[in-house]
Amino acid sequence: MRQRLLNGLLAAALGAAALLGPPAQADPAGHASERGCDPLAPAECLLPFPNDWYTRPDPGSGTGRRVSFDTAMIPRPATGLPVDPAAWNRSDGFSPGSALIAQVPGLDLAATGAAPLTDIGRSLDRDAPVVLLDTTTGERWPYWAELDANATDPARQALLIRPARNFHDGHHYAVALRRLKNAAGRTIPAAAPFAAVAGRRLPAHDPLRARQDRLRPSLAALRRAGVTAEGLNLAWDFTVASTRSLSGDLFTVRDDAFRRLGDRSPGFAVTGVTDLTPAQDARIAREVTGRITVPSYLNLPGGPPGSVLNRGGDGTPRALPGNTQTAEFRCEIPRAAFRTPSRPSLYGHGLLGRRSEVGAGNVKDMAAEHDFTFCATDWIGMAEEDIPVVLGGLADPSLFPAIPERSEQGMLNALFLGRALIHPKGLGADAAFRTGDGRPLLDTRHALAYDGNSQGAILGGALVAASPDIRRGVLGVTAMNYGLLLNRSADFAPFQQVLDGSYPDKLHQQLVLQLFQMVWDRSETNAYANHLTDHHEVLLHIAYGDHQVANAAAEVEARTIGTRILSPTLAAGRSPDTVPYWGIRRIGPGRPPSRGSAMTVWDSGTPTPPLTNTPPAGPEYGHDPHEDPRNSPAARQQKATFLTTGRVINVCGTTPCTATPTS
Repeated sequence: MRQRLLNGLLAAALGAAALLGPPAQADPAGHASERGCDPLAPAECLLPFPNDWYTRPDPGSGTGRRVSFDTAMIPRPATGLPVDPAAWNRSDGFSPGSALIAQVPGLDLAATGAAPLTDIGRSLDRDAPVVLLDTTTGERWPYWAELDANATDPARQALLIRPARNFHDGHHYAVALRRLKNAAGRTIPAAAPFAAVAGRRLPAHDPLRARQDRLRPSLAALRRAGVTAEGLNLAWDFTVASTRSLSGDLFTVRDDAFRRLGDRSPGFAVTGVTDLTPAQDARIAREVTGRITVPSYLNLPGGPPGSVLNRGGDGTPRALPGNTQTAEFRCEIPRAAFRTPSRPSLYGHGLLGRRSEVGAGNVKDMAAEHDFTFCATDWIGMAEEDIPVVLGGLADPSLFPAIPERSEQGMLNALFLGRALIHPKGLGADAAFRTGDGRPLLDTRHALAYDGNSQGAILGGALVAASPDIRRGVLGVTAMNYGLLLNRSADFAPFQQVLDGSYPDKLHQQLVLQLFQMVWDRSETNAYANHLTDHHEVLLHIAYGDHQVANAAAEVEARTIGTRILSPTLAAGRSPDTVPYWGIRRIGPGRPPSRGSAMTVWDSGTPTPPLTNTPPAGPEYGHDPHEDPRNSPAARQQKATFLTTGRVINVCGTTPCTATPTS
């Protein structure tokens, strides 16, 4: 059903794009001459990216700076309409997971010796041709470099430098590209503007003098780290957004809503109770539906798709007087709960899905085997009803902020559902969650659990980080950072057609994906990962070769949150990496159960995914293992033990974990 709806909406979006005719910017480098573009990269505005040239001083921000885009800087979509930069200019820096983008025509990464995805450790070599330096600490930063494999014009191919773990919130970084080579092994010279800026002090009247003055501190920091001006092709700097900037909207909404709630349960109404016979379902005894009333911080009554956060004069999200949100929910109560009260848990649904996914077979299996009651609400902003808005946001970035901002309201809805699940006067006090003789089916003495898969894990890390009630969460087939994920996901193929229609130029697409990420951060794990495990524990389940959620992004998440990985992880020779799972600490075989956050890789025998920023498309990539871990009884046992005790048990013995391919 969802696929038919998506196909229909997609056809409508493409038809509208066709009526618009060709892009307004016939020259793909159309903005380069506009005032405000960085003179270091005259071929394309916003390059290199991210870049402090596009910020201004702001003593009141967490970093002392503020993003300062104007409409002339941001590539326009095919409509020709300018992009409203307001949502981006609320940030006091750039995404902690941002890809670094530059344009170096003729660049050959193999000849240059740049660290690839399969050898991240090489990025920290003393003579590495690409250097990322945290100037706040003096630390070299790990990364991998790749050329955009989707580019159709070699002269417009983006160089993408991906952080192997997220940059620190609020820190300042310098980037150096040096001794870059073409396919013939010849050194690519620096562009004239950069050569002038990196050279001797320019006269005060020189038009590049201001750029030189801005860059001098970072060039000095690079010199102290052993990176001299000799052989430099390009250097620039950027500031990562502060924690307050990244999480401030969501935490403001959460804190205000729970302050209003006080020690009460959220208001709710049960709308349906269905008792099932064992013949109907041997696992689930009762399904309960209802609605939770949540204060709405969106700008339209009831917060329909397309709403954005309502903000006060200072930009802080505020609830409109009397504006509430109704969050529909569905709960699955296992038969085991009629013997022993069950543990309450939220469930997070998949990509643009619905709360009904809590009724999937694997969720019912987990509930029945381990006595959990799972409840879910639509993750509005990224739910089925939001598909038209998602398509619209890809076609016009001015519309894009509605996706993450409505998702933040969706998180608040889930947090209120969670509080109602564990409150003594909440759902557990209702007859729908009690036996006929009044015994409780929910054990509200335990902390609330969370289990989410796919999108439910990508966004779920942010939910766990924001929750005052969740102590532990399982993030199944997880990763973070849509700016990294989308090119690598088979799920993105239909949406890619919309992006192709709105931004035919592939270099612009890469810029736009990173711009999207700056505002998407506020509602997904990417912005919260640096602090996710400060007060919470998470178990990551990964499907090796996942067609939908890229393993590379999952590994970045694991490095960022500091999780350990269960080993042996893969059979010998299975990984193409020089050092498999570089930078992730290991839990060796035979060790007693450990505590803390951990990661388990489940291998169904699927071929290794592409090493480029492309999806596993085609029969050579075999079976998609995306749903295999959750359908493994051993994986469910590991999840349940973690959620109930905090212990990470090795359910695979001395061999790598494997999962049976599901049909």
